[in-house]
Amino acid sequence: MTSPRVLVVDDEADLRELLEITLVRMGLDVDSAETLREARAFLAQNDYALILTDMRLPDGLGLELVQEVGASNKSTPIAVVTAYGSAENAVVALKAGAFDYVSKPVVLDDLRVMVQSALRLSAPSSQAGSPAAAGTASRLIGESAVMQSLRNQIERLARSMAPIAITGESGSGKELVAREIHARSSRAGKPFIAVNCGAIPEALMEAEFFGYRKGAFTGAADERDGFFHAANGGTLMLDEVADLPLAMQVKLLRAIQERRVRKIGATSEEPVDVRIISATHQNLAQCVETGKFRQDLFYRLNVIELSVPPLRERLDDLGVLVGGMLARLAGAGQPAALGPQVLDTLRTYSFPGNVRELENVLERALAFANDGVIEVGDLSLKGARVAEQAPAAEAVAQVAPAPPAGAAPLARFSPGAPAELPSSLPDYLEQVEREIILRALTQTQFNRTQAALLLGISFRQLRYQMQKLDIQEPEG
Repeated sequence: MTSPRVLVVDDEADLRELLEITLVRMGLDVDSAETLREARAFLAQNDYALILTDMRLPDGLGLELVQEVGASNKSTPIAVVTAYGSAENAVVALKAGAFDYVSKPVVLDDLRVMVQSALRLSAPSSQAGSPAAAGTASRLIGESAVMQSLRNQIERLARSMAPIAITGESGSGKELVAREIHARSSRAGKPFIAVNCGAIPEALMEAEFFGYRKGAFTGAADERDGFFHAANGGTLMLDEVADLPLAMQVKLLRAIQERRVRKIGATSEEPVDVRIISATHQNLAQCVETGKFRQDLFYRLNVIELSVPPLRERLDDLGVLVGGMLARLAGAGQPAALGPQVLDTLRTYSFPGNVRELENVLERALAFANDGVIEVGDLSLKGARVAEQAPAAEAVAQVAPAPPAGAAPLARFSPGAPAELPSSLPDYLEQVEREIILRALTQTQFNRTQAALLLGISFRQLRYQMQKLDIQEPEG
């Protein structure tokens, strides 16, 4: 079996020799080039498991090589060597498609870690530890155009070490996207650690992220690893990163740039190999403008931005999403069925809480459903348009005589007729719902079972609506 081959491109003879010796000791075959021209000649003749190039070369920039390799059909990982303190160059290279970078002076331990990660990426998919998730079912279900595009982006981004900033509304599935990136990367066999930055008290943040030595402070009875150590070799997801206080942002920036962390009470730093994925529902660029978020940290985290679409932009996926959620909620039992027009009603709703809200709606509807069949009335969706049915319309007509004394009359809207629009649609709909339920209860002398029959909903649904709208049965 032949050893993996690596191409080293650097015009500094001493550094090139150091890289060659290190790689050969790792059991690799090495070709060396001093210029872009020599590197291109090697690439035309051989396939490589990794390309390692300096940023500045006598006849051009290593960035040109990054772009050429990225544009080719070959999926060879390429890493760059950047000058000390040149964080901007590293970010530019990552944006251009570089797999990773190492800084001068080269720390050999860091180099070996990077090379091993690249070799896992280049290994055949049948080997353990490779991005074997390629070809397996995605956790992100749906065949809408936006979801197909998202999955395609994830496939490409999983091959890189570049930090990714995931944006999207609350409940849209940002953590699920981060887990999918991790699962399809060369780090799939290593830990995935998700941290909600807004849920950690500020006084505990440094200890939680970096760990501490025994006796470092009162209560530190034992040594403890932080999030960076726990995610070593894998992926660290910083959820709601915009909630980090400024003091912690400074420490986090250093850890990301140096790839080293120091535990509280320690005298030296320890290397960590972690890919950073951040997520937030806030606009980080606006947070930078208002001074809430550091620009340099934003620059480091936002190397590649990945947007997760809201549910209202992928309503074509509702059927498969609902089916999957009902199966999961049923466990080993039989999933609930959907009554007529339930999916059509769901499609008219905007879902401000996105996929998370959809799951909550279905879980609540299951509690109200009779005989394992979810009906439209079980959904309790404000603002969703329910297609009219003759029996339901007649039932409402029976319980809708003149409004009660003192009640505001309901506005009647007809096409082409001028009418005053409500100042708040949710409040208006609550008023309509409350008055109709009160009329049904009044007509049945507050017999809730009969009132539910008149309204065409279940007894449990009526009881829930009464609690939500604070409708009390009159005393006496």
